[in-house]
Amino acid sequence: MILAIFGFLQLSLADILDILLLALLIYIVFRWIRGTSAMSIFVAIISLYGIRLIVSAFNMRLMTNIMETVLDVGVIAFIVIFQPEIRKFLMRLGSRYISSKQGKAILDRILGKARQSADISKSEAVNDITQACRRMSEDKTGALIVIGHKASLEDIINTGDRIDAAIHRRLIMNLFFKNSPLHDGALVITGGRIVAARCTLPITERSNIPANFGMRHKAAIGITEETDADAIVVSEETGKISFVKSGAVTPIQNINELKLLISTSLGEE
Repeated sequence: MILAIFGFLQLSLADILDILLLALLIYIVFRWIRGTSAMSIFVAIISLYGIRLIVSAFNMRLMTNIMETVLDVGVIAFIVIFQPEIRKFLMRLGSRYISSKQGKAILDRILGKARQSADISKSEAVNDITQACRRMSEDKTGALIVIGHKASLEDIINTGDRIDAAIHRRLIMNLFFKNSPLHDGALVITGGRIVAARCTLPITERSNIPANFGMRHKAAIGITEETDADAIVVSEETGKISFVKSGAVTPIQNINELKLLISTSLGEE
């Protein structure tokens, strides 16, 4: 009898699929914003929608009209509040299709030998970045390197000084030398070249960041959350190296592990 009040006694296949899809959507959104300041807002919106369903089921017209008005305005508020998260999701979704394996396979067939020469230069770039990070780690020189992929980093590049130079270990080390005017901020690499230095990165809004992570780690997490770029962090305090991808920080245990991660990252360009 209680179920009859809510109209849930007669369920068709479409109704079941509708419920499952809604549950899946809520789960995806929950994972998407978990640990961010938007989490409490999301819970509040779900709660308001639940109240709206209850008052509507009991045919409480006044409360139903009020909740519908609140939720209608809430849609606009949702877009405004979650604008950074929506932008990040769409950028990742688009870049995923652009960088699909089928697309890379077609590109390899079209370019042929030109692709082989690109692999040689990529190998040299991997070695130079790896060795520069190793030396800076030994000297405890703080560094933050961003490796761009499909998503545009033009807004980030515009915050720093454009360089447009070939990747070389000595250049990277000189840029992060403590007395260098360009040592603050991030170094951005796209298209197999160093394009800018002293760039300002967005700081993550997550509240579950370990206390031992400094501003470089938080900036690396922020840029990899908002774009499909990867980041390398060398701690100035401990000299430890971390590789950051999609907001996840991987502590580097040995130089070969770093080399493999950098090679994979450069291969995604």
